[in-house]
This record gives sequence, structure tokens and C-alpha cells, in this order.
Amino acid sequence: MNATPPTHSPSTPLAGLGTALAGLLEGLPQGRVAQAVERLIASYRGDTPTDAPVLRDRADVAAYAAYRMPATFEAVRSALSAFRAALPDWAPATHTDIGGGTGAASWAVADAWPEGTHGTTVLDWAEPALALGRELASAAESPALRGARWQRTRIGSAMGLEPVDLVTVSYVLKELTEADRAAVVEQSAAAGQTVLIVEPGTPDGYERVMAARDRLIAAGLRVAAPCPHSDACPIVPGSDWCHFAARVSRSSLHRQVKGGSLAYEDEKFSYVAATRLPAAPAPGRVVRKPQIRKGQVLLDLCSDDGTLHRTTVTKRHGALYREARDTGWGAQWPPAE
Repeated sequence: MNATPPTHSPSTPLAGLGTALAGLLEGLPQGRVAQAVERLIASYRGDTPTDAPVLRDRADVAAYAAYRMPATFEAVRSALSAFRAALPDWAPATHTDIGGGTGAASWAVADAWPEGTHGTTVLDWAEPALALGRELASAAESPALRGARWQRTRIGSAMGLEPVDLVTVSYVLKELTEADRAAVVEQSAAAGQTVLIVEPGTPDGYERVMAARDRLIAAGLRVAAPCPHSDACPIVPGSDWCHFAARVSRSSLHRQVKGGSLAYEDEKFSYVAATRLPAAPAPGRVVRKPQIRKGQVLLDLCSDDGTLHRTTVTKRHGALYREARDTGWGAQWPPAE
């Protein structure tokens, strides 16, 4: 969750994902691809949930996967990193990715537990997305990805989830009706030992995450990340929202659609990871980008006492000051020893 650009060795899932995605758009006119991405972004940013898949065919799926999979991967990867810090010795043996589409969250799970042999099932209602996800995963280094099941299912109350260790629901809830959102979260809580929900880092995305958080807690799960507690969120509704950022390398497609010359962009996201396992949440979480000033660092924190407050770390704090200068938005504070 640190805003510093992550580094990846050539053997990481993201490197393999980037290679797989690079070949998707070969033979497709760049103008057509850019138009498809713009149309799909407009659909996803719309306010009206849909009762049909947004991704309709191979061209749609290829364009959107090349544009969105890296950002979704990095957001889920960052959220999983915070969760793993709260439960470092645990690894899922089974994983269900609800509304997983082409599988970005499943790639992030493979990155979080690279030695795992967890069985992954990706559920989605768009067959072209599942077909492309299966194709991309078939060339992955991860056995879990290569062995994943890709199952067409209408996302909502009729899913009938089997018990699993980990359920991921990333960038899905906005597409659903209010009733289906509730059903997805409640079924996830009933089926999963651990549930991760990720939504865009917007005010409405945060509201959906908070509604999901309430349902997960009511179902008996406890928050492991990002919140240091399972009490009510201290943010006054409508006054602000909690979100974080993950650094994403920008492809030529990103630059063509969005313009600009930077080699990266920051994906803003909100999330909650809740579990029935004995996790140890962070004592505090940096909820805004730290402000570095001469001889001091200002940190805005959500703390385990249920409050939001600002702390100032100065040179007088010695090693802690050096830690504060290096800490990032979304990091645990104080840092783990």
C-alpha cells in the first residue's frame, strides 16, 4: 500500500501477466482499442447497476484486460500485503474470486502466496472474460493459476458458494443491484474464512466498502486490515473517505487513452479484509500521504482506540524519525519491529 513504485523480479506473477497482456492487442487497430476502453470505462463509471455483463466479446475483454488488469492486480496485491502483515503465518488452501473476470485478483493471490498450491475458482457471468482469463493463466508460472477453475455464474444471490479459505471480491459491487451486493457479501462471509473486498477509491466506493464491512462484522468476522479495529469507522459520513494508492506502470495503451507522459499512475482504492482467524491488526494505519517538512514528518493515523488523529515525528525521535520519512500512505504505524 506504499505509494512508492513496487519492484518486481522477472519471476513474479506481474512480470508474467505483463508479458501475457502485451500480446493481447496484436492485430487490433489502436484506435479501435482506445475507443473500446473509453466506452467500457464509461459503463463502469455509470451510476446504474447492470443485470448483464459489461464485457460482451473478445475485443471488449482484450482491450479492458490490457487497460485494467495491472491496476486491479496492484490494488488487490497491496490490500493482501496489509492483510498478510496481520496474519503472516497463514496461507489459503482454497480461494474463490467472485466476479473475477479475467483473473487479476487471482494473479494477486498467487503473488501473495507464491509457494501455495491453493485451488482457485474464478466466478463471472461474462464467458468472454472467463475464456481470456483461462488463456492468460495457462501460461503462468504459478501452478495455482494454471490449475484454476473458470466458472460461468450469475453474480448475486444464486451463486451457492462452497466453503473456502479466501474469498476475493474486487471492483464488483458497483456493478450489482443493492440486493445482489448484500447477497454477495453475506454469501462471502458465510463461505470464507477470510474475505477481501476492494472497490474504487472514491466516496461511493468507500461507502460500498463500509456497508460490506458492517455486514462482515455482523456475520462474525473481525477486520484485519486496513482498520486497526472492528469498531465503527471514525470518519463522519459525507465529510471524507478512506482510500489508498498503488503505483501502476502505464502501458502505451494507458498513455494513448489517458494522455500524459508519466511512466506510472496511482490506482486509488478502498478495501476491507476481514477474517475468522486470529489476526493481529496494525496498531495504527497511515491514512493520508505523509507530509515531510524540515525536521519533522506529519502522519495522519487511524488508531486501534477507534480515533483519527495526527502525530508529529521529529528528529528528536531518532530512528523513529528515519522510519517516518520512509513510511508511506497505507503503511502500519508504528512500524513492525
